[in-house]
Amino acid sequence: MPGISTLDMVIRLLLAGVLGGLVGHERERHNRPAGLRTHVLVCLGSTLVMIVSVAGFGGDTGVRGDQARIAAQVISGIGFLGAGTIMRQGSAVRGLTTAASLWVVAAVGLAVGIGLYEAAAVATVFVLLSLYLLTGVEEYLARSRCKKLLLIRAVDQPGLLGRIGQVLGDHGVSIASISLSDAHLMGSHKAETVIIELLVNIPAGFNSHNLLQQLLLVPGMLEVSWEGETG
Repeated sequence: MPGISTLDMVIRLLLAGVLGGLVGHERERHNRPAGLRTHVLVCLGSTLVMIVSVAGFGGDTGVRGDQARIAAQVISGIGFLGAGTIMRQGSAVRGLTTAASLWVVAAVGLAVGIGLYEAAAVATVFVLLSLYLLTGVEEYLARSRCKKLLLIRAVDQPGLLGRIGQVLGDHGVSIASISLSDAHLMGSHKAETVIIELLVNIPAGFNSHNLLQQLLLVPGMLEVSWEGETG
């Protein structure tokens, strides 16, 4: 193929799979909607599109076209895939970080496809640093706030609020206000579910991860998250 040898194409696709897999592995560890396979496929697809764009619409092929136009469609098209990872739970929106990682992985794939290996590798390193290191920074900033909104989805049953309150009390967390949504029938549980929004006062040295883990052990609990928590 003009401009790109077979070996070069294989190297670019392999590199795209590795770089996309590194980001996908981090998302997989946190049980996000788009994990290892999704990120690998997005990065591979973006690289292949760029290879086709460069090799098929340039050089000595005799076919003339705007090489950038084809690659640009990847960036706009990945938005539809990213939108599928974004979910709204009560007043909180989750999945924004995963959607952003898919968008960046697509850009990394385009960089690999055009031969900008260094830029792709450096961008991947920065993505991993932001996902691993900034998570701790976000948790530290979250703990420094006095009040947070806790979002809970659970099977509606007698005594549910009492059990939740007991867990919060064990962690030194007090409830400032409670808001309940309309219940929805959930066939898999053959019961109605309810979304509870709790505005809570959190103490100094508060460990949010332990609290969420304890709340998930409450019978009937389906999902627990903090408002604004993404990924």
